[in-house]
Amino acid sequence: MGKLIPNYYASLTTAFLLVTISINFLHTTKAQTCNPTGSLIGKKPPPGECDPSGADCCKAGRSYPTYKCSPRVTDQTQAVLTLNSFAKGGDGGGPSACDGKYHPDSTPVVALSTGWYKGGSRCGNEITIRGNGKSTKAKVVDECDSMVGCDEEHGYQVPCNNNIVDASKAVWKALGVSPNSDQYGQMPITWSDI
Repeated sequence: MGKLIPNYYASLTTAFLLVTISINFLHTTKAQTCNPTGSLIGKKPPPGECDPSGADCCKAGRSYPTYKCSPRVTDQTQAVLTLNSFAKGGDGGGPSACDGKYHPDSTPVVALSTGWYKGGSRCGNEITIRGNGKSTKAKVVDECDSMVGCDEEHGYQVPCNNNIVDASKAVWKALGVSPNSDQYGQMPITWSDI
């Protein structure tokens, strides 16, 4: 009987450790996910206010998820590269959030989803974008708003998903993606801070 008690405690201690490790793993895994924080109902844009050929225009009555977070940034953060014009009169709406300026399509600039934009803490920083077998650098000048959309300020476009790097034509050109390509306008990439 004397040998059973130490084995019983050893088994109990092992079981306790396994449960603790499992709970910590689940907590860590949950903390790294990014679930929608809400939704907004779309309104139909006024005539001529959103060009459906170049943007994902809001549809009346449709529900769109909103996000405060984005996936964790690593040295190979997976994202979707989208196309945006940061020029005056472009589909990006108003001037860039970081500097209050417009940027020509020939300048390699990007907007990041709300979680990655981090309240503007990446403003002015360059990031490295990898896709189509190439890499390039681009300057962060704006937020691809994952919390609001379907309004004049956002060009009556839907809220951004939580994993978007919204890039100027110059970024697409540097990655060697032709405007005639099926990938042009939406392509899987990885990115990282420099």
